Amino acid sequence: MATVASNGAGIVPLKLNSQPFSSFSFFGKKLNVKPSPRSNASKAGTLVALASGGEFLKDAVHNLFLGVGVGLPCTVMECGDIIYRSTLPKSSGLTLTAPGAVLALGALSYLWATPGVAPGFFDMFVFAFVERLIRPTYKKDDIVLGKKLGEGSFGVVYRVSLAKKTSSKRDDLVLKKATEYGAVEIWMNERVRRACASSCAEFLYGFLESSSKKGAEYWLLWRFEGGATLCDLMQSREFPYNVETMILEEVQDLPKGQERENRIIRTIMRQILFALDGLHSTGIVHRDIKPQNIIFSEESRTFKIIDLGAATDLRVGINYIPKEFLLDPRYAAPEQYIMSTQTPSAPSAPVATALSPVLWQLNLPDRFDIYSAGLIFLQMAFPGLRTDNSLIQFNRQLKRCDYDLAAWRRSIEPRATPDQRRGFELLDLDDGIGWELLTSMVRYKARQRISAKAALAHPYFDREGLLALSFMQKLRLQLFRTTQQDYGEAAKWIIQLMAKSGTEKEGGFTEAQLQELREKQEPRKKASAQRNVLASVLRLQRKIIRTLNESMDELTRRRKSLWWSRWIPREE
Repeated sequence: MATVASNGAGIVPLKLNSQPFSSFSFFGKKLNVKPSPRSNASKAGTLVALASGGEFLKDAVHNLFLGVGVGLPCTVMECGDIIYRSTLPKSSGLTLTAPGAVLALGALSYLWATPGVAPGFFDMFVFAFVERLIRPTYKKDDIVLGKKLGEGSFGVVYRVSLAKKTSSKRDDLVLKKATEYGAVEIWMNERVRRACASSCAEFLYGFLESSSKKGAEYWLLWRFEGGATLCDLMQSREFPYNVETMILEEVQDLPKGQERENRIIRTIMRQILFALDGLHSTGIVHRDIKPQNIIFSEESRTFKIIDLGAATDLRVGINYIPKEFLLDPRYAAPEQYIMSTQTPSAPSAPVATALSPVLWQLNLPDRFDIYSAGLIFLQMAFPGLRTDNSLIQFNRQLKRCDYDLAAWRRSIEPRATPDQRRGFELLDLDDGIGWELLTSMVRYKARQRISAKAALAHPYFDREGLLALSFMQKLRLQLFRTTQQDYGEAAKWIIQLMAKSGTEKEGGFTEAQLQELREKQEPRKKASAQRNVLASVLRLQRKIIRTLNESMDELTRRRKSLWWSRWIPREE
């Protein structure tokens, strides 16, 4: 190290040790400050302080540029093999990678999968809010009661008009005074009006009227679109020809016969399935599809669905209780419940919406309505099944046949009546594609039934009915046909692979693998003690879960009853 001493002349010499100056850090770079040869009088001599200071400053400037790494050429900086890395911040641009793209596509697919998380968000927080600002409102004093149209378990229906009459036919309205499930029906009709208005009758407004002597009642208003239901039309001896004149306002230039009847029935079924597809796409299951709940709209000349009191909105879990069902036993599917009874009650709306695509794919609740639509298809083809007694008798026969339509046909065909033979012949037209569609709709297991969207893409609808499809309907069907996977064909392909025993060249399974699959499918004749203990534990677990769910169901009912009262308009 350097030492400083003072002499008598006031000159301060600087003495150097044999070692060079110590290195120190500058701007993150190690600098070695060493004495210049010109600054040494001799290896052991002394230097004058001023001369030594000048040389030291020169070396410090040199090392400064060397430390910063800019401003001088490489030959001057003596960089040699030194690697200089940029200290500038990296670009913040996104880099597309294969895993990232797959994850993004998966997230988008989930958000838009039925019943629709993303559409549900916009519907609840954007469309519903805007609609409430611009929609017309009605009060009790604005309505003049007219003829009573019908009465059911949950309300009375009237044909009404507005107090301020105009010459427009659109002033004719339908009013339903509902007690139980009235708030649910208001919710469902408003959801349908925003998401799929063409599926159901045009809903106008609903409110709670509390001044009635009978107590609080929900008043629901629809535009009057027609008084004829599909049930009324099917009771006529002229069916299906009476529907033909209603849709076209004219009679086709075709002789009466099965080909003409098939075209009319095909048109009716297509319109019903389009309406069901609209409901199911937005997460609503009707649960009470029957001819009495399908009306003919005189304005649009199409069939529409009515009476959403039993419907459930599975996007947010409204009107869904795991162990509670609302149905008509004549048209209900064998399972009766739209989802497994082990499914818990719906949580809060945001959580229920986020989980709704998973529950929908696990349970396929829309197939409940498909079974009911299949029975309507059957009634249109077989006139003998259009009465309640005959339909109940058919359900008993089908149950004895394990809900297998092919087995039911084999059992009655040898002794079939002329009407039954005529129905089979009608469904067997065009190589039996009508019968194939019917059997794909009426099946015991919900997962084996076809969806409304897949039914519309069935070859049965390749030919035109009475009315040509609109451009958007054709576009939807073409899009579905090009993207939808045929799981039935995939299953047949797997079965064919399993049947090819032996070689890897054919891509089949070996005999040992087939034997292993057969052993797994065979039921065990005798259960072990360990298996019995496990079964007992599982039964106890299910009992505990069932008890907890029943308690939560009761709490949910109370909480939802309070929640309904917040958004239903009240008549002052």
